[in-house]
Amino acid sequence: MAETDQQFEQKHLDQIMDQLHDADKRLSQEISKARSEEKSLNENFFNDFSINLSNDAEAIETAASIQQQQQLLDERSNSWQQSNQQLQTVRRLTGNPFFARIDFQEGNEKPETIYIGLGSFTDPKGKFLIYDWRAPISSIYYDGGLGNVVYQTPDGPQSVDVALKRQFVIRDGQIQTMFDTTETIGDQMLLEVLGEKSDTQMKSIVTTIQQEQNQIIRDTSADLLFVQGAAGSGKTSAVLQRVAYLLYRYRGNLNASQVIMFSPNQLFADYISNVLPELGEQNMVQFTYYQYVTRRVPGIDVQSLFSQFETVQTPVQHQIAVLKGSLDFFETTKKYATSLEKSGMRFRDIKFQGEVFFSRKRIADIFYSYNENYHLGNRLTATKERLINMLNRRVESELKAKWVSEAVENLDPEDIRQLQNDGPQEFKSSDDEYRFFARKIVVKAFAEIQHAIVKNRFLNVRGQYVSFLRDAPKFGILANSDVSEAEWQASVDEFVTEFKDRQLTMADATPYLHLYDLMTGRHGERNMRYVFVDEIQDYTPYQLAYLKASFPKAKFTLLGDLNQAIFTKADSHTLMNDTSKLFDPDKTRVVQLTQSYRSTAQVTDFTKAILHSGQKIVAFNRQGPLPSIRVRQTEAELMTALAAQLEINDAAKQTTAVIAKTLEDAEAIYEQMRAQGIAATLIRSENQRLASGVLVVPSFLAKGLEFDAVIVWQANKANFNREDERELMYTITSRAMHRLTILASPDLSPLLAEIPSELYTQD
Repeated sequence: MAETDQQFEQKHLDQIMDQLHDADKRLSQEISKARSEEKSLNENFFNDFSINLSNDAEAIETAASIQQQQQLLDERSNSWQQSNQQLQTVRRLTGNPFFARIDFQEGNEKPETIYIGLGSFTDPKGKFLIYDWRAPISSIYYDGGLGNVVYQTPDGPQSVDVALKRQFVIRDGQIQTMFDTTETIGDQMLLEVLGEKSDTQMKSIVTTIQQEQNQIIRDTSADLLFVQGAAGSGKTSAVLQRVAYLLYRYRGNLNASQVIMFSPNQLFADYISNVLPELGEQNMVQFTYYQYVTRRVPGIDVQSLFSQFETVQTPVQHQIAVLKGSLDFFETTKKYATSLEKSGMRFRDIKFQGEVFFSRKRIADIFYSYNENYHLGNRLTATKERLINMLNRRVESELKAKWVSEAVENLDPEDIRQLQNDGPQEFKSSDDEYRFFARKIVVKAFAEIQHAIVKNRFLNVRGQYVSFLRDAPKFGILANSDVSEAEWQASVDEFVTEFKDRQLTMADATPYLHLYDLMTGRHGERNMRYVFVDEIQDYTPYQLAYLKASFPKAKFTLLGDLNQAIFTKADSHTLMNDTSKLFDPDKTRVVQLTQSYRSTAQVTDFTKAILHSGQKIVAFNRQGPLPSIRVRQTEAELMTALAAQLEINDAAKQTTAVIAKTLEDAEAIYEQMRAQGIAATLIRSENQRLASGVLVVPSFLAKGLEFDAVIVWQANKANFNREDERELMYTITSRAMHRLTILASPDLSPLLAEIPSELYTQD
């Protein structure tokens, strides 16, 4: 009986598995041996040669012996660390060695067959058995079908003729299913992977990377890569694979600490934290924008995500917040800072023991004594040098001060012993002794003043920011705005009241930091090479301009969905235009992802109907039940409907997120569920971790996450009635992968009124 293709591939897989097991054993032994040798070398470091420093020649020989011994140690250490890395790759491949096979021919060369997996693996002779998905040749799998395919290599484009593309689903060393396809990634393979259940951690998507996602992953030329993607289009997944690809492509010249990602919240950062380690890479630096700001303004309470979402603004407050988030305000901050080169810089007295040591007037005189060629950073540096010189000169005169003589008289034996550590054991005279101890005491006390100078404590940054806000209209910021001078100044009064209590809104946090950087001549973090910003629609143009100034040497990847703006709402739609002004258009690439993979076709069709521009979103053909809308007269009846739906979801083994609009709503429904004996986990803050089972989540923390089933709690007219909440409703509903239920009492939100009735069931 002829061997089937699957039997042939299983036999090949068995051989690969044997080789992986052999490699595991061999590498484990190598690591053990190298570690043992390193330990032995460490223990006998000075026994293998004699130390002789009796003359220069002997000293040189001893130094050479030490260096040789150290090199041996380094070699052993590098040896076991290298073997350890290989072992990690082998163990990562053991469960699922490869997911694709390609047969191709290059010109008149012999036809080749390669297998692609999560990492590279060679036999003992160095022949590749598995190619890393990031290797140039693996691009054939993602970018083309059968026939002629061109792929990029370090030496330029290369053309090959592809005869076979085969995709595998392997579990525990057994081929579950395999497909031959003429496409880039066949729909069967996608259906297999997308049909899996959600998890509390995001998984890598290397087995199902689509052609348009591959363009994002492998782009190395754009200074700005702008990815606009529908909910569930795989933009975040693709970008995480992009980080893994860049770390592979520039191995040795780029490390994970030179890559930073800004996540929408800490909950989401935790959700994606496993993807890179799963691919064998270290995690990049991760911050939320809130964390990035607050770490630089200690002692000031910056407005949190929760507060941003829950605060209701008046129309004027909203207009002013938009103004403060604009590129015009970014430029205004720079103009104001330039004006400070001539006058207006605010200073504080530097005090010592309650008395003014350097007055703010004296500091200002020094600051403005330099000629006009000195910019703010240069002026500050020169002023600090001058102040430290003056401080050093004051040491001598301070020796005779009363507080110093009292301190010398009160020294106890232990103090004397500590102060005399690096000094003479005997003094020629009592005057010499007094001067020695007095100088030590003064220098130690003056260290406090020196620290204040070095740390710019004499700058009145808070007062300067208030002055800037007062003066901003003089620089034309209100010219193209409906905000009047009186309204602006009234908003500054409100700001000052809150600022006195050390409260800072997110609208002011970035301009405040930017002004400080301009005052101090800070040039940003120049070591950072790649910056990724997720959910860009919730950033203001000012924040993005500030990030570009903060990472001047980095390439940027910005990704988001302008239909999911929770915080910036309708203002997000001008963001693409504003952002493009910050980068060279010739080095800007915009990628639009319209295919949505997360949800079933039924859920996607329903959610895109919520939007006025939803027709651009294409549903992937994965089938499931229609979304369900249930409207009840009372909340008690609604609670019964919730409990019934949870039973249905549990029976289907689907994890459910009950999403409420606000935290207060989430807490209320959680308590009602508890009272009825329904087990659930309430996600109150972004610092929590996702747990298995039923979750209750406020809408502003659901960003970027996905769940098997979503129940929208109280999608009624009271909660969702404004047109600018359409994006929020879309964001909430598009979290569902397989099943969507919308509950409302006593009526339904008008935002859902226009959805065609054939897209849902209602009871």
